[in-house]
Amino acid sequence: MNIKLILIIAFSYLYGFFEIFMSIRQRLKRKQEIVKSGDKASIWILFIFIAIGYYFSFRIGITKFGRIYHWNTFFTIGAILIIGGLIIRIKSILTLKQHFTYTVTKIENHELIEKGLYKNIRHPGYLGQILIFFGVATSLSNWLSIVFMIIPVILGYINRIKVEERFMVEQMGHKYLDYQKRTKKLIPMIY
Repeated sequence: MNIKLILIIAFSYLYGFFEIFMSIRQRLKRKQEIVKSGDKASIWILFIFIAIGYYFSFRIGITKFGRIYHWNTFFTIGAILIIGGLIIRIKSILTLKQHFTYTVTKIENHELIEKGLYKNIRHPGYLGQILIFFGVATSLSNWLSIVFMIIPVILGYINRIKVEERFMVEQMGHKYLDYQKRTKKLIPMIY
């Protein structure tokens, strides 16, 4: 097996364990602080879409069908996207601190954070994750892998953002509506 493919698979597992660890850690610390949940299973839908993206991306990525024969270039581009995505993801979690949750939830003393990355976009953590998944698919050096990863991942995050924003408007009303007018969802000045 190619060393690059081993690295891509190893990173994918490590990143998955990181997210699972953070989720379990948060769940153990948060139980008493949850005021209201509004998730409506969007986290599970997102996980399913990500799993579908990974499955098809890797299934096609290990074949020669759709292969781009500049593996070193695309591996490097993918690694840069992954590192950028990780930085954005971690920075967004650190900015939210105790307000960060994996599920769409209102916690005690909930407040709207509008500093750091949240000054310009409402969902920088999701942007970071999308960049990570895009980087993993790109590093496989297969254009079909990129397509099979990005389409389900984007669909999963669009659903997740819709659920989360509806909940935030219900909980914070005009304050969140004003925040929506001043910011973009994922990409500064674009979307």
